[in-house]
Amino acid sequence: MESTAGTVLAVCRVHQLLPDRGPVGVTAIDKRPVDGPVRVGRLGLYADVQASRDHHGGADQAVYAYSDEEARRWEAELGREIAPGLFGENLRVAGVATTDAVVGERWRVGPDVVLEVTMPRTPCSTFARRMGEAGWVGRFAERADVGCYLRVVRKGSLRAGDRIEVLDRPAHGVTVRRVFTGLDRAGAEALRAGHDAGEWELPEKVLRLV
Repeated sequence: MESTAGTVLAVCRVHQLLPDRGPVGVTAIDKRPVDGPVRVGRLGLYADVQASRDHHGGADQAVYAYSDEEARRWEAELGREIAPGLFGENLRVAGVATTDAVVGERWRVGPDVVLEVTMPRTPCSTFARRMGEAGWVGRFAERADVGCYLRVVRKGSLRAGDRIEVLDRPAHGVTVRRVFTGLDRAGAEALRAGHDAGEWELPEKVLRLV
C-alpha cells in the first residue's frame, strides 16, 4: 500500500471525574492534553479512566482518536474552539483519517506503539451534556465525523509530535464511517469473511451488525 503518515497533535487523558446524570453518576469525558511521554497498555493510556467500560472502554475501545481536520469543521459550524480532549478523545491527530480509516487498519505511533482501528464512537447523552449544544447527539450523528476507537496491538509510549504511520490497510475498504452510517450487504459480508478467516478481529458491537 502507499505509505500514509500523520502526526499526534495532542495526547489527552482524564483531568477530573465530573458528576453526571447518567447511570454511573460520574463521567471521565473531561480529557486534556498532557506533556511528555505517556505509557499505553492493553486498556489504553496510563492514568486515564473510563467511568463505564461497558460503553466507553475495554480492549476494543482502549484509545479514541479524533482528527484535527474534523474538529476544524465543527469549529466553523459552532463558532467555538474545539480544543484537544473536548470530545473526550485520547489522541488529536492530523494527516491521517480517523472516521474514514478502514476497519482493521494498523497504525504505528511513535517508535513503539501499534494500534488497530476497531469501530466508531457513538454519541451519547453524556457527550451532549458536555457540549451544551442543542440537539447535539443528532447533529453529531448526522455529520458522522465520529472518529475511531482503536485496540492496542503493541504496548509502549507515545507523545505529542509523534509520527503516525499506517502499517497495513485491509483491502475490504470498509471505513469507520460506513459502519456508523449503515453497512450495505457487500461491506457486511467482507467484514464478516475476514473476521471468520482470522485476518482481523471485529468487536462484538460490530459483529452484531454483520
